[in-house]
Parts: sequence; structure tokens; C-alpha cells
Amino acid sequence: MNKYNPSEIEPKWQKKWEEAGVFHASNTSDKPKYYALIEFPYPSGQGLHVGHPRPYTALDVVSRKRRMEGYNVLYPIGWDAFGLPAENYAIKNHVHPEEITKKNIARFKQQIQSLGISFDWSREISTIDPKYYKWTQWIFLQLFKNGLAYKKEMSVNWCTSCKCVLANEEVVNGVCERCGSEVIHKVKSQWMLKITAYAQRLIDDLDLVDYPDRVKTQQKNWIGRSEGAEVDFNTTAGDKLTVYTTRPDTLYGATYMVVSPEHPFIEKWADKLQNLDAVRAYQAEAAKKSDFERTEVAKDKTGVRLEGVEAINPLTGTTIPIFISDYVLVSYGTGAIMAVPAHDTRDWEFAKKFDLPIIEVVKGGDVQKEAFTDCDTGIMVNSGILDGMTVEEAKVRIKDYLEETGIGHRKVNYKLRDWVFARQRYWGEPIPIVHCEKCGYVPIDESELPLVLPQVDSYEPTDNGESPLSKMTDWVNTTCPKCGGKAMRETDTMPQWAGSSWYFLRYMDPHNDESFASKEALNYWHQVDWYNGGMEHTTLHLLYSRFWHKFLYDIGQVPTAEPYAKRTSHGMILGENGEKMSKSRGNVVNPDDVVNEFGADTLRLYEMFIGDFEKAAPWSNAGIKGCRRFIERYWNLQSILVDGEAIRPEMENSFHKAIKKVSYDIENLKFNTAIASLMALMNVIAEKGSINKAELSVFTMLLNPFAPHVTEEVWSEMKLGEGMVTEQPWPKYDESKCKDDVIEIVVQVNGKVRARLCVAADIQKDDAIALAKAEDRIAAEINGKNVVKEIYVPGKLVNIVVKG
Repeated sequence: MNKYNPSEIEPKWQKKWEEAGVFHASNTSDKPKYYALIEFPYPSGQGLHVGHPRPYTALDVVSRKRRMEGYNVLYPIGWDAFGLPAENYAIKNHVHPEEITKKNIARFKQQIQSLGISFDWSREISTIDPKYYKWTQWIFLQLFKNGLAYKKEMSVNWCTSCKCVLANEEVVNGVCERCGSEVIHKVKSQWMLKITAYAQRLIDDLDLVDYPDRVKTQQKNWIGRSEGAEVDFNTTAGDKLTVYTTRPDTLYGATYMVVSPEHPFIEKWADKLQNLDAVRAYQAEAAKKSDFERTEVAKDKTGVRLEGVEAINPLTGTTIPIFISDYVLVSYGTGAIMAVPAHDTRDWEFAKKFDLPIIEVVKGGDVQKEAFTDCDTGIMVNSGILDGMTVEEAKVRIKDYLEETGIGHRKVNYKLRDWVFARQRYWGEPIPIVHCEKCGYVPIDESELPLVLPQVDSYEPTDNGESPLSKMTDWVNTTCPKCGGKAMRETDTMPQWAGSSWYFLRYMDPHNDESFASKEALNYWHQVDWYNGGMEHTTLHLLYSRFWHKFLYDIGQVPTAEPYAKRTSHGMILGENGEKMSKSRGNVVNPDDVVNEFGADTLRLYEMFIGDFEKAAPWSNAGIKGCRRFIERYWNLQSILVDGEAIRPEMENSFHKAIKKVSYDIENLKFNTAIASLMALMNVIAEKGSINKAELSVFTMLLNPFAPHVTEEVWSEMKLGEGMVTEQPWPKYDESKCKDDVIEIVVQVNGKVRARLCVAADIQKDDAIALAKAEDRIAAEINGKNVVKEIYVPGKLVNIVVKG
């Protein structure tokens, strides 16, 4: 028997797999289909660290098991290759972003292939390929033609370092999620996608999918559905100021109003405002803050009263002041709120600071001492037509009254905002729209797609914040597809999220030049069966891709309303110090180093054994050495191999339990306990001192999804069967052979555990109780006492209840 040498074994089998095409999916197979998917990897210049292979390996284990179960498995790979990191690197190092991106892809591909992941490399795609982004542009044109892509002047999040617009989801804790720099507000003309048109369906259709509760909750919270009313407040300027409130029942307690610093009425009222300079100064300060900073609950309350214009409470007729304050966002609701300080902490703090009236409208305590934030129940007071009603009764009555009087109406609102879909950068998909002075925004003809990204000399954003493409007059100046007159191309490019919003569909038919995927391919694969990704993308990519897919479903392009039947999420692998891996912390582990020292199978096995797949786990060099020893123990089974075409009777229980355990655990992301059961089985084999061919065959097939290279080598060298391991049927277990002959039960006295007994698995109640009473510790405890009840829970416990 040769010594185990992964540096020879692993490249050998990687080559054999690809040459044989054993992982290439077919669009015309008679087998049932199974589509497994990982999130689109971004090929950064830093290459892989050991955290990346964790989700790749997990779904590889599932995919390999599915193939052995007889499925036609699609497990594809590609590259989400547009984006700011490559462009920023290009600017700094004076190279074209395409050049560095292709180098990064080649590096990532080499690293991933060295791990033996069973990706279908024949379907490899990249968002920077014009043959791919042709269809990204095509989908955008369909959105435009259906009124879901539009351009408007709006206040946007502006990254001061990246010099581009960010979607709300890309601002994390007040800074750019990519570079960590300050984010301010700017007013710009922006392309938008009307994701809000799908807000309710994005909530409702979560009932159609198998997502973890925490993922569904995050999606619902981000969409932020609420029920309430829109109410009109007259003003002394003659305009009606409309607010949205979830608590119209508290209208009688509204003692002031607050509008966003960006509210359009401020400009309209400019000639009426007696303190316009103070208002302008406050607007300027608010523009420097992110939405996160502005809405942070714990921050100091600031604002400026609009002197010269007041509002009128529509129920009391009382004149009330209007303030501007940065905690009100123009993008949420109507950009204006009514403030009820007696029953809202934030309003109460603001009212106390500016010495404003506080009127209790839901019966509580002394409103001058504390804010009554808990006003969900109670009796209405100081509330005119609502006095004496419960809160729930008042909610219904006030909405009826608002609609009867024309003061307001019922309204469902969402926190979700339309998607800012443009970046003032170069490295992204060109937006296939031209602007004509006569015709407005006009789509280019679909026959002209792809609109290819032109070469530029400089990738630097312009001083006025426009895309570098704006400098390319020969490219920008064109003719209007509608009237033939002069027109200018759109110079903003799409955000990185564009290409990743539909990539799973292209994998179904990646070489199709006539459509993004054929009807036949779409109907065969129809949706992803199992999709794994990071929790950090729950309110970004996952929401966006569901929106795009629903739109394509609505226009008859895809056969299902939801793109992913099942979604799971993985925990990060941390450094040995328990901190997130990063160069600055000096705790990054390069998978190349691990593969070179221990082999890819060891890395794969350890990444699955490291802990609960859905939770973060620290890297351990000791742990990976233990996994290498286990693989060597498996390799050395060849030296104790004996003849035998069936599992020996004395080994049946252990093997059938292992088949059942590994099968169950793979389906339930319990990879660590699946491997632990194989380790336990190895110990049973070691105690026996031998293993026959039938037993080694089963062990090899169970281990194969985790450690595919070494298992293929053993299978081949020991001639355990025809073909490769990956082509074998998944082992089946016999439930009757999974039962233990002896089990452990606990013995309780008055519900407290006092002993543990090993008994026959099929022991009857009377025998179990008799054995329990005969046990020394139990006999001593119940001696001289009155036994009032004897309970036996089969296979689990005996409980003896005594008195005296």
C-alpha cells in the first residue's frame, strides 16, 4: 500500500472528473433535476481565504449526495465581476479594471478547482462578458418599458470616498459598506427601479418558500409594512401638510408637527419664513448626515421651528407649530409627521427640549414625568369623539371618521424605498438609454444590445460627480431611436447588484445567444432547489433578485413566482483569535497553504467539522490536524481489508445507523455530526480489527461527499466497484437494523434523576421498573416510603413517585 499523498491524488482526480464531465448537468436528462446554488462570488485581488470554501463545500456535499441519489444536478459557478473594488484598484495602479478583474478570476478559479468542488465549469459565466450583460441590459429595458425603471431628482446617499451614489442598503451604520467612509446626502437625478410596486408580494410570497425564520423576519422588517392613515393638516400658508401615521387614534394629542429638512414645502414657504437663515443652516448640517445617524433613537434631538407658518390640528382646530428636524426622512411616508409627545419617547424628548405642550390621550400616569410609549392598550381620554373607547375601538372609529369628513383615509405604508439603480462610475453595465431633448428618455433598440462598455483613458470620477463616460463625447453623442434627432447616451452605469439579480437564470442556459435562457431550459430547471448565502445579503441581493424574478414572471419570461425554493445561511469562519479574518488583524488563513500542507480533502472535512454550519466558528490548527489523521486512518483501512461481499452481522447495526445518521445530517446542515458519526464508525472498525470489501464500499460512499479525492483513490485501488464513487447509488439503511440491542435509560425518584441503567432495547414496563427498584441507589431512596406511582417512558426513563 502506497503512502497517502494528496499532492498526487487530488490533481489526478480533478482532471479525471472534468475530462469525464461527471459534474456537467444536462438540460435534456430523464433524471429528476436538482439545482443547488451558492451566492455569486466576487473575485477580489486578495484571493480566497478559508471562509470562502465553507458554503461552497457545504452545497458540494449536498450536490454529490444528490447525484448518487439519481438526480441530474446543476451546481454552477461564475463571477460577479463588475464593481467598485476593481475600479478603485485600477485608478490607484493605472491599469484597466478588466485586466485586473480577469487576473482575479483566474486566481479564484485555480484556488476553487484545487478544492475539488463539483461545479459544472462548462456553464461558467461572468457579469463583465458582453454576452452576459447583454441580457442584464435587456431586462432593464423591459423594466423601463413597463414603467418600473424611471429617472427622478432626489436626495441620495453619496459616498465621499467612492464618489458615487449608494442604495440605502449599502449604507451600514452611517458609512459606506464597501469602504467605510462618510456618507452624506446630495440631490441628483437618478435612475430608480420601482421595487415598491412589489412590496406586498415580496412579503406574501415568503409563504411559498423554505427560508429560515430569521431570514423571513429580516425581509419583512426591511420592507416594513404598516397600516394606518394619511391625514391632512391645514396650514396658515394655505397648503395642506399630509402626514402618515400608524396611530390616527392619537390625533387629539398632536401638539406640533415635524417635516424633513428636504421637504419641498420649505422652498415653497421660503418667502414666508422669518428665520430662513437658521432653516438653511440646519438643512446644510442635515445633508452631512446619513439616514442611520438621523434616525438613531439615542441621539440628541435637534430642530428649528418654522417661524411664519403654522399647522392646524384637524380635530381640535388648535394652531400648532411646525419644526424641521433631521429625524424625519423625506423618503419615508410623506416626509412629515404629527407629533404626540405624551405617547412617543422621541416626540416627548423633543417636546421637553422645545417646551411644547404634552396632552395625554390614552389614560396613563403623570405625562409631565415620563413618556407613555406603551399606549397600545388603554382607554381614550381628552379625545372628543373617541373618549371612553378602547384603543382598538378608537383605531377603527377614527379611520371611519377621517374618511367620512374627507380629512384623511386609510393607508398601508412600507419602509421599503425604490432602488437607486445608477452609479457615477465606469466599471459597470452601460444603461441602454439615450436622452433626447424632444422625446425625453428613449430605450435603444434591442437589436443593438449589448451596448458595450467603451475604453476610457481615465477611470477617475469627474469633479462634478459624473461618470468618467461623460467625458467620451464621441460615445455619448448619438441619435434618438425615436425621432432621429440629436441625443446623448446615459453615462451612469448599473450597480454591481444588477448582474447578480438574475445570474441563477443564466446558468440554466449560459451559451444561448437568442435569449437569457430558453423556455425549455427554464421549464426544466424552473427554480433553484437549495440556495445558500450569507446573512449579510438578506436585505440586499436576496430582496433585489426576488423582485427581478417576480417581474420576469409577470411578463411571462419565467415559470415560477419565486426564484429560490429553499434558502440557508452559513456562519463565518473566524481567525484563531476569534475575530473576523482580515489583513489588518493578521489572522487570515490562505486555503492554498492548507491544501499544500494537508490536502484539499482535509480542508473540506475540517470546514464541515468545525462546528454548527449556521454559526460562526474560530479556525483551529489543532482541529485541522485531527481531520488529517482521520483521513489517514481511512486510507490505512486498505491494510486490514478482508474478503466479504456483505456487511458482517456483528457490524450491521453500526453501519446502518451511520448511513441513517449521515443521510439525515447532510439534509439538515449538521455536517459536523455526520462526520462525527463516521469517526465513531471508524472506532468500531478499529475495535473489530478488520473491514471487508462491502463495508469499505459503504464507508467510502458515505465519506465521498466530504473527502472526494481520497475516496475515489481507495475505490479505484481496491476495485470496490465499477466506475467512480460519485457514480454509485447512495447507500440505503434498514430501519430494523438501526435499533440498539442495549439502551441507556434514566431512573427518577419524584422527577429527579437518581441513576442510569443499561437495559435491553425491547425491555417491557414491569421489567424496567423492577430493575430500577433493584438498583442500590434507588432502593436506598425509596426504602420505607409509600410508592404512589410508577411510570415508564419506553426507551427513555423510569420515574418512581413516593411519599413519606
